[in-house]
Amino acid sequence: MNVNYEYYRIFYHVAKCKSLTQAAEVLHASQPNLSRAIRLLEGETGCRLMLRSNRGVTLTPEGERLYSHVKIAVERLMLAEEEIAAQTSLRDGCVTIGASETALRILVLPVLRVFRETYPGIRIRIRNHLTIQAVRSVEEGKADFAVVTTPPPVSSVLKVQPLTGFRDVLTAGPSLADRKDGIVTLKETASWPLICLGEDTVTYRFYEEFYRKHGLILRPELLAATADQMLPLIKDDLGIGFVPEIFVRDALAAGEVYRLTLAEELPFRPICLVEHEGHPLNVAAAALKEMLVRKAADHDSLRLL
Repeated sequence: MNVNYEYYRIFYHVAKCKSLTQAAEVLHASQPNLSRAIRLLEGETGCRLMLRSNRGVTLTPEGERLYSHVKIAVERLMLAEEEIAAQTSLRDGCVTIGASETALRILVLPVLRVFRETYPGIRIRIRNHLTIQAVRSVEEGKADFAVVTTPPPVSSVLKVQPLTGFRDVLTAGPSLADRKDGIVTLKETASWPLICLGEDTVTYRFYEEFYRKHGLILRPELLAATADQMLPLIKDDLGIGFVPEIFVRDALAAGEVYRLTLAEELPFRPICLVEHEGHPLNVAAAALKEMLVRKAADHDSLRLL
């Protein structure tokens, strides 16, 4: 049988309401049209499905059996329609993103606050990773997209979109306070204790290449797990470090650490969005991506003032 789904839907509502009149109100249809659809369904199935009387509608044994199956199918489809409608209207849904520590602080967190206020029904899952791990989570389908700093070379299935960027601050503790008004060279920093992120990070590779371009070798004395961990080490005069300005802003203002001016210009570090070419974003993820792109444009305009 090749029965029109609409016949089953009408049959479901009539059987559930036990009344053509009530079903017609629910479906915003006329009773004659509903009666016609039921007759056509009975013709397709080859049996009587309903008995009509002044007291309403009663299902035959065959009608009861059919209703037990139709009820499951129609209600599941109705639930699916409701879920899709909720997601496309951003009343419900879920977004999973990967984010490196610096990208999270500079760009993602301010956007998430606004996104949550705008779409309170959307669930947000953040995978706070090293850049390499965040990119891998997108490649493996564990995240809708990732926002990271200076991503490594990515596979052909991934697309990288630059959003904004930043420069680190060469930061020192109290013992080098007298150098804050002068200029230091990169060669000098190579002779001082240097604090850096671990060798498995993109930041380490970034500065390893920066030193190499100036004929120097990066030899950190201390390796920190996160950029946040670098600040206490610098405050305690255990070394100098290249730290994103957002992590040291308050400490610089309080005079707990000092900004050193480097003779060589520190490279610009991009923040990028990485997504999978073969995995289209759901409506919620696309809305969050759009907010990030807009925020990044505002961030760049302010940075250039």
